[in-house]
Amino acid sequence: MSRKLLLAAAMVLAGIATASAEPSRWMTTGDLTSQPIGHYELCQRSPVECSETTPDAQAYPLTRPVWKLIVDVNNVVNTTIKPMTDMQQYGVEDYWTYPDSGYGDCEDYAMLKRRKLMEKGIPAGDLLMTVVRQSDGDGHAVLTVHTDHGDFILDNLDPRVRLWSQTDYRYLKRQSETSSGAWVSIEDGEPALVGSIRR
Repeated sequence: MSRKLLLAAAMVLAGIATASAEPSRWMTTGDLTSQPIGHYELCQRSPVECSETTPDAQAYPLTRPVWKLIVDVNNVVNTTIKPMTDMQQYGVEDYWTYPDSGYGDCEDYAMLKRRKLMEKGIPAGDLLMTVVRQSDGDGHAVLTVHTDHGDFILDNLDPRVRLWSQTDYRYLKRQSETSSGAWVSIEDGEPALVGSIRR
Protein backbone atom coordinates (compact mmCIF):
# COMPACT_ATOMS: atom_id res chain seq x y z
CA MET A 1 0.00 0.00 0.00
CA SER A 2 1.33 3.41 -0.93
CA ARG A 3 2.36 5.94 1.69
CA LYS A 4 -0.54 8.22 0.67
CA LEU A 5 -3.10 5.42 1.04
CA LEU A 6 -1.68 4.45 4.44
CA LEU A 7 -1.89 8.07 5.59
CA ALA A 8 -5.47 8.39 4.32
CA ALA A 9 -6.50 5.17 6.06
CA ALA A 10 -4.88 6.33 9.30
CA MET A 11 -6.77 9.64 9.11
CA VAL A 12 -10.11 7.86 8.54
CA LEU A 13 -9.47 5.52 11.50
CA ALA A 14 -8.48 8.47 13.68
CA GLY A 15 -11.68 10.26 12.73
CA ILE A 16 -13.78 7.22 13.60
CA ALA A 17 -12.00 6.84 16.94
CA THR A 18 -12.54 10.51 17.76
CA ALA A 19 -16.21 10.36 16.81
CA SER A 20 -16.80 7.24 18.89
CA ALA A 21 -14.98 8.79 21.86
CA GLU A 22 -17.24 11.84 21.86
CA PRO A 23 -20.30 11.36 24.07
CA SER A 24 -23.64 11.34 22.31
CA ARG A 25 -25.97 14.30 22.70
CA TRP A 26 -28.71 11.77 23.50
CA MET A 27 -28.84 9.05 26.13
CA THR A 28 -28.98 5.47 24.95
CA THR A 29 -31.77 3.69 26.75
CA GLY A 30 -32.22 -0.03 27.26
CA ASP A 31 -34.96 -2.34 28.48
CA LEU A 32 -37.80 -1.66 30.87
CA THR A 33 -36.54 -1.54 34.44
CA SER A 34 -37.78 -0.99 38.00
CA GLN A 35 -39.50 2.21 39.06
CA PRO A 36 -38.04 4.22 41.90
CA ILE A 37 -40.21 3.33 44.89
CA GLY A 38 -41.17 6.97 45.40
CA HIS A 39 -42.51 7.13 41.84
CA TYR A 40 -44.35 3.83 42.26
CA GLU A 41 -46.06 5.17 45.39
CA LEU A 42 -46.91 8.41 43.56
CA CYS A 43 -48.62 6.30 40.87
CA GLN A 44 -50.68 4.54 43.55
CA ARG A 45 -51.76 7.84 45.15
CA SER A 46 -52.34 9.69 41.88
CA PRO A 47 -52.74 7.34 38.88
CA VAL A 48 -53.11 10.25 36.45
CA GLU A 49 -49.41 11.08 37.02
CA CYS A 50 -48.46 7.72 35.52
CA SER A 51 -51.06 7.33 32.77
CA GLU A 52 -49.70 9.85 30.25
CA THR A 53 -48.88 8.19 26.96
CA THR A 54 -47.00 9.53 23.94
CA PRO A 55 -47.36 6.75 21.32
CA ASP A 56 -45.48 8.64 18.60
CA ALA A 57 -42.75 10.10 20.81
CA GLN A 58 -40.27 12.29 18.94
CA ALA A 59 -37.53 14.62 20.12
CA TYR A 60 -39.02 18.06 20.74
CA PRO A 61 -37.86 20.84 18.36
CA LEU A 62 -35.51 23.15 20.25
CA THR A 63 -36.10 26.69 19.01
CA ARG A 64 -34.88 29.89 20.68
CA PRO A 65 -38.25 30.50 22.39
CA VAL A 66 -38.33 26.90 23.65
CA TRP A 67 -34.77 27.21 25.00
CA LYS A 68 -35.74 30.44 26.80
CA LEU A 69 -38.80 28.72 28.25
CA ILE A 70 -36.73 25.79 29.54
CA VAL A 71 -34.12 28.08 31.11
CA ASP A 72 -36.78 30.33 32.65
CA VAL A 73 -38.72 27.42 34.18
CA ASN A 74 -35.51 25.93 35.57
CA ASN A 75 -34.53 29.27 37.14
CA VAL A 76 -37.97 30.04 38.58
CA VAL A 77 -38.37 26.65 40.25
CA ASN A 78 -34.78 26.57 41.53
CA THR A 79 -35.08 30.00 43.10
CA THR A 80 -38.67 29.72 44.37
CA ILE A 81 -38.61 26.31 46.06
CA LYS A 82 -36.51 25.91 49.20
CA PRO A 83 -34.65 22.65 49.83
CA MET A 84 -36.02 20.29 52.49
CA THR A 85 -35.70 16.53 52.77
CA ASP A 86 -38.66 14.16 52.69
CA MET A 87 -37.77 13.01 56.19
CA GLN A 88 -38.02 16.60 57.46
CA GLN A 89 -41.35 17.24 55.69
CA TYR A 90 -43.10 13.88 55.72
CA GLY A 91 -41.18 11.67 58.13
CA VAL A 92 -40.20 9.17 55.40
CA GLU A 93 -37.05 8.71 53.34
CA ASP A 94 -38.62 9.01 49.88
CA TYR A 95 -41.90 10.73 49.05
CA TRP A 96 -42.47 12.05 45.52
CA THR A 97 -44.87 14.98 45.30
CA TYR A 98 -45.18 18.54 44.09
CA PRO A 99 -43.55 21.12 46.37
CA ASP A 100 -46.80 23.01 46.98
CA SER A 101 -45.58 23.87 50.48
CA GLY A 102 -42.71 25.85 48.95
CA TYR A 103 -40.24 23.19 50.10
CA GLY A 104 -39.00 20.03 48.45
CA ASP A 105 -36.12 17.78 47.51
CA CYS A 106 -34.66 16.86 44.13
CA GLU A 107 -37.56 14.90 42.64
CA ASP A 108 -40.06 17.53 43.81
CA TYR A 109 -38.15 20.25 41.93
CA ALA A 110 -38.03 18.02 38.82
CA MET A 111 -41.74 17.18 39.00
CA LEU A 112 -42.70 20.84 39.23
CA LYS A 113 -40.48 21.75 36.25
CA ARG A 114 -42.06 18.90 34.30
CA ARG A 115 -45.58 20.08 35.10
CA LYS A 116 -44.80 23.70 34.18
CA LEU A 117 -43.25 22.71 30.83
CA MET A 118 -46.18 20.40 30.05
CA GLU A 119 -48.54 23.30 30.73
CA LYS A 120 -46.60 25.24 28.05
CA GLY A 121 -47.18 22.49 25.49
CA ILE A 122 -44.11 20.24 25.66
CA PRO A 123 -45.32 16.61 25.56
CA ALA A 124 -44.91 14.29 28.54
CA GLY A 125 -42.81 11.98 26.35
CA ASP A 126 -40.11 14.66 26.10
CA LEU A 127 -40.08 15.50 29.84
CA LEU A 128 -38.58 12.54 31.62
CA MET A 129 -37.93 12.07 35.32
CA THR A 130 -34.41 10.63 35.56
CA VAL A 131 -32.44 8.92 38.34
CA VAL A 132 -28.69 9.48 38.55
CA ARG A 133 -25.84 8.82 40.92
CA GLN A 134 -23.79 11.77 42.15
CA SER A 135 -20.00 11.61 42.39
CA ASP A 136 -20.28 10.97 46.15
CA GLY A 137 -22.48 7.92 45.47
CA ASP A 138 -25.77 9.46 46.57
CA GLY A 139 -28.89 8.97 44.48
CA HIS A 140 -30.42 12.06 42.87
CA ALA A 141 -33.31 12.91 40.54
CA VAL A 142 -33.29 15.40 37.66
CA LEU A 143 -35.53 16.21 34.70
CA THR A 144 -34.40 15.29 31.19
CA VAL A 145 -35.80 17.37 28.33
CA HIS A 146 -35.54 15.26 25.17
CA THR A 147 -34.99 17.59 22.19
CA ASP A 148 -33.78 17.35 18.62
CA HIS A 149 -30.56 19.05 19.80
CA GLY A 150 -29.91 16.55 22.60
CA ASP A 151 -31.02 15.50 26.08
CA PHE A 152 -30.82 18.49 28.41
CA ILE A 153 -30.80 18.28 32.21
CA LEU A 154 -32.77 20.50 34.59
CA ASP A 155 -31.26 20.14 38.04
CA ASN A 156 -31.98 21.81 41.38
CA LEU A 157 -28.27 21.57 42.24
CA ASP A 158 -27.10 23.49 39.16
CA PRO A 159 -28.54 26.74 37.74
CA ARG A 160 -27.33 25.83 34.25
CA VAL A 161 -29.28 23.79 31.71
CA ARG A 162 -26.70 21.42 30.22
CA LEU A 163 -26.46 18.42 27.97
CA TRP A 164 -26.58 15.22 29.99
CA SER A 165 -23.04 14.34 28.81
CA GLN A 166 -21.70 17.61 30.28
CA THR A 167 -22.72 16.75 33.84
CA ASP A 168 -20.76 14.70 36.38
CA TYR A 169 -23.56 12.22 37.02
CA ARG A 170 -23.79 8.51 36.37
CA TYR A 171 -27.14 8.00 34.60
CA LEU A 172 -29.15 5.00 35.73
CA LYS A 173 -32.77 5.10 34.56
CA ARG A 174 -35.51 7.41 33.34
CA GLN A 175 -39.17 7.44 32.42
CA SER A 176 -40.11 5.86 29.13
CA GLU A 177 -40.76 8.28 26.28
CA THR A 178 -44.03 6.51 25.48
CA SER A 179 -45.49 5.92 28.97
CA SER A 180 -45.01 8.02 32.10
CA GLY A 181 -45.64 5.00 34.33
CA ALA A 182 -42.81 2.93 32.84
CA TRP A 183 -39.06 3.30 33.33
CA VAL A 184 -36.15 2.26 31.11
CA SER A 185 -32.51 1.70 31.92
CA ILE A 186 -29.85 4.02 30.59
CA GLU A 187 -27.05 2.05 28.96
CA ASP A 188 -23.76 1.83 30.88
CA GLY A 189 -25.59 2.76 34.07
CA GLU A 190 -24.89 0.88 37.28
CA PRO A 191 -27.50 -0.44 39.73
CA ALA A 192 -29.28 2.49 41.38
CA LEU A 193 -28.59 3.35 45.00
CA VAL A 194 -32.06 4.84 45.42
CA GLY A 195 -35.07 2.82 46.47
CA SER A 196 -36.77 0.98 43.64
CA ILE A 197 -39.54 -1.53 43.22
CA ARG A 198 -40.46 -3.87 40.40
CA ARG A 199 -43.99 -3.52 39.11
